[in-house]
Amino acid sequence: MTVSQPEAFARIRLLRSPIIGPVSYRALLARFGGAEAAIDALPDLGSRGKTPYRPAKTDRIEAEIEAVIAAGARYLFHAQAEYPPLLGELESAPPILTCRGHVTLASGPCVAMVGARNASAASVKLARDWAAQLAEAGFAIVSGLARGIDGASHEGALPKTIGVIASGIDIAYPPQHTKLQERIANEGLLVAEQPPKTEPRGRHFPSRNRIIAGLSSGTLVVEAAPKSGTLITARLAGEAGREVMAIPGSPLDTRSLGCNQLIREGAVLVQSVEDVIELLEGFTGAPRSTFRVGEESGPFDYAELREMEWGESKVDHSGDIARLLTKAPIGVDELVRQTGASPAEVQMALLEMELAGELERHEGGGVSRLI
Repeated sequence: MTVSQPEAFARIRLLRSPIIGPVSYRALLARFGGAEAAIDALPDLGSRGKTPYRPAKTDRIEAEIEAVIAAGARYLFHAQAEYPPLLGELESAPPILTCRGHVTLASGPCVAMVGARNASAASVKLARDWAAQLAEAGFAIVSGLARGIDGASHEGALPKTIGVIASGIDIAYPPQHTKLQERIANEGLLVAEQPPKTEPRGRHFPSRNRIIAGLSSGTLVVEAAPKSGTLITARLAGEAGREVMAIPGSPLDTRSLGCNQLIREGAVLVQSVEDVIELLEGFTGAPRSTFRVGEESGPFDYAELREMEWGESKVDHSGDIARLLTKAPIGVDELVRQTGASPAEVQMALLEMELAGELERHEGGGVSRLI
């Protein structure tokens, strides 16, 4: 699909508007058929809030576009044919990415390699060697440019590697990987979800991790401590129906306990590059790993929203939904079941609450009431 310049501008503006995230962005596009119409409708949709809803200012978007161009980057929209197909399968797929490098890398076979920042010397060497062999076998290596396992994986795979960063496309993080990040941008592919000039924050890293997992048919954990960010990536991969693999380690080394835990909970134990290739060659979406695979409930069909005429629903279910919600997250399917409303009606009611600042969305599709 070709996105015209006015529509592209409107899509960037829509996504940068207050409260709008990937799910609400897709719902708005599906309901109104385009970003320009959706932006015009935002003030009415957010009218139940305490303060008038105002979309992002146009001068802010103009400045962002200038910064993307200055960084030598480009926008990649969810609707474009070049958008990575595996990533596009996620309900929470980023509607817009900024990229530098060879975008086609992300459309071929990819495997994520992640692990500890304070990794052992042996695991760093193993990550570098395995990444080189996997790249030679035709896989692009996806990682997050962190110290330790991430950096070693990128170095081993160059130029067949994809770096996903938690900052804007023009910010190098961590600083000691400035040269590596530039090499990836020039020889491989560098991807960012955050706008230019955005410094990395703690909340950005789980979002980055979902992109790493989403781009890949499988995620390989080389070394990780329990309760580490690496395990978040593994869990997201499992929830997306992708393969989760882990290299076992000594129970005496805390940096191996995360991998051993993953294996105990259903990740596939791998001991060689050949094991990884066997699992991922011809991946059909049916992983052998059972690590935290989410419930098999199909994603909401946002096209249903096009069948609804705003303000002409037979029954207004917004009050029922607001009454049912508490601060405890609940699935949208359960709201549909309890209200008797259609999925489209529930999604529109939730969107109203979200724009009014009354709703919070959670990982896995759950929602809760903020006030």
